[in-house]
Amino acid sequence: MRQWTIDAFAAQPFRGNQACVVEPFDAWPAAAWMQALASENNQAETAFLLRTDDPARFGLRWFTPATEVPLCGHATLASAHMLLTEVGLVLAKVGLESAKVVFDTLSGPLTVARSAGGYEMDFPADPSTRIETPAGLAEALGAEPTEVWAGQYLMAILESEAAVRTLAPDLAALASMGGEASRGPGNIGVSALAAPGSDADVVSRFFAPGSGIPEDPATGSFHCGLSPLFSAKLGRATLRFHQAYPGRGGDLECEHRGDRVLLRGAAVTVVESRLRV
Repeated sequence: MRQWTIDAFAAQPFRGNQACVVEPFDAWPAAAWMQALASENNQAETAFLLRTDDPARFGLRWFTPATEVPLCGHATLASAHMLLTEVGLVLAKVGLESAKVVFDTLSGPLTVARSAGGYEMDFPADPSTRIETPAGLAEALGAEPTEVWAGQYLMAILESEAAVRTLAPDLAALASMGGEASRGPGNIGVSALAAPGSDADVVSRFFAPGSGIPEDPATGSFHCGLSPLFSAKLGRATLRFHQAYPGRGGDLECEHRGDRVLLRGAAVTVVESRLRV
C-alpha cells in the first residue's frame, strides 16, 4: 500500500502545508486504524480515499494526529494532486488539462479541477458573524484584535501584517478559547490586510491546538471564512491570500461566489512511501 506526502498550497517543496495521502481503499478501514496511522504520520492531516463505481469519484476522510475533522482544504488539494498526477487518473474523453475529481465528504461533495498553475477547489463558503472580543483572547494572542468574527472558526483581525507575522500566542490558553465558533474551542485564526507592495491582499495564520495542531501552515477551510469576509471589505470577489507560517508559508487565490468559495493553489509531491501495515 502506497502513501504520498504532498506539500499543498505550494509551488515548490518544503512550503505550504504537508498532507499524507493513502492509496485508495475498496472499503473503509476501521476509524481507529485510520486515527492510529494519522498519529504515526504526525502531519496536520492524513487523507484516506474510498473507490466508487465512478473512476473519478472517491470518498474522502481527513484525520489530524488527534481527531477526524469534517473539512480540510490542503489535504483535499493533496488528494486531487495524487490522483490526477501521481497515479495518472485521466477521465474518459476529457483532456488532461480539464480533468477533475469529485470527493464525497462529511461536508458534502467537493470538486477539484486542474487550473492554470495548479488546481481549483469548489468549497462551501463559511459565513461569519462579528462578535465582541472574548475575554482573555487578546492576552492569549499577545495582540489586541480590531475585530473578531465567528464562523466554523474564530477569526481575529489584527491591525497590520507585521502584527500577524510576529505573533507568539500562548497556545495552552488558546486551546480553551473560541467556543463561539461551530468547530469548538482551540481553532483560532488571525489575519490582516497585507502591507503595501505585498504580492498578497491578506495575510493570516491559524492556530489549532484544539485539533491537535499547534499552528497549521496553510489552511484551506479557514479561507472559506476569510474569503467572504475580506471580499466584502475590499469589494472584490477574487483575492490573494498568504498564510504566514514561519519558515514555510502557503499561497492561495480565493474567489467568493455566493454560498461557495473557489480555492486555487499548487501542490508538490515530496515523498512516495510504502506502508507495511
